[in-house]
Amino acid sequence: MNRIALVLGATGGVGSETTVALLAAGFEVRAVTRDRERARRDFPHLAGVDWIEGDALNRDCVVAAAAGASVVLHAVNPPGYRNWKGLALPMLENSIAAAKASGARLVLPGTVYNFGPDAPELVDESTPQRPATRKGKIRVAMEQRLHEASEDGVPVLIVRAGDFYGPHAGNSWFSQGLVKPGTALRSVTYPGRHDAAHAWAYLPDVAATIVRLLERAGELSQFEVFHFGGHGFEKGVELADAVRRAAGVPAAPIRRFPWLAIFLLSPFIVTFREMLEMRYLWRRSLLLDNRKLVRFLGSEPHTPLALALTETLGGLGCMHRPAAAVLAEDGGPRAS
Repeated sequence: MNRIALVLGATGGVGSETTVALLAAGFEVRAVTRDRERARRDFPHLAGVDWIEGDALNRDCVVAAAAGASVVLHAVNPPGYRNWKGLALPMLENSIAAAKASGARLVLPGTVYNFGPDAPELVDESTPQRPATRKGKIRVAMEQRLHEASEDGVPVLIVRAGDFYGPHAGNSWFSQGLVKPGTALRSVTYPGRHDAAHAWAYLPDVAATIVRLLERAGELSQFEVFHFGGHGFEKGVELADAVRRAAGVPAAPIRRFPWLAIFLLSPFIVTFREMLEMRYLWRRSLLLDNRKLVRFLGSEPHTPLALALTETLGGLGCMHRPAAAVLAEDGGPRAS
């Protein structure tokens, strides 16, 4: 395997962090963006990327950008939950064409959308996928299409994880639902049932996992799927408690998410309609079984929760005091 990677979605959460990890591992990274100068200006932590001006919906552009690459990371999604049906699969088809033309392994960061309300509380790679939502069905269709592509000669790696968070996570439930970016934390909003288990994935750990798997690409099967366990909470509200401790305001109130307002405004706001469709994931318990990943790698990359949260809150501008001071008072990073 050469060390050239094409990243689609490098300015998004998982694409950004995986790009950082690929660069640190010595990969030459190319990234397709609609505005090269803006990408260079707004993403200084991605210095070293070869930005290629283009569009993930333009097949010729994607195929040309992937020439000679051994990895194509498909981390691009329709923005704001909009038009998944019309955009998600066409973009994936372009990535498949690019990977096939260059002989690259196609990597997809997966989600738990594949699993419907009937899924068990702990899902592994073999758990049946019976989604009841539009986005869940599209995610399943994407993975089925990748399986077909693998049978046609394109090696595929899928790493499924829970809700993303991190200092460069972009739009996520953490940054849009739990806290207010750019404002010192005064309260935490929690969208789910307090007693329902929920899986969270710290993006630098997800990125490190993807790169470690790529480093051993020769041992992977033609179509490989792994579950990333991340930070899982048997009682989901425990994350909200950890957030306020990490921010240095342990007595800050934990507020309920305004689902009623989301419901009332959903006829007028597309993003709110899409959020409502996925509400079941906040009403029930769902964690990911990472035993296959641990058997293969020996361990799962894992940043202690306190450190992961202080890094995230610092990146979002939500800390009252420097992270180091909060960690010192709290006894330092703790495993979780």
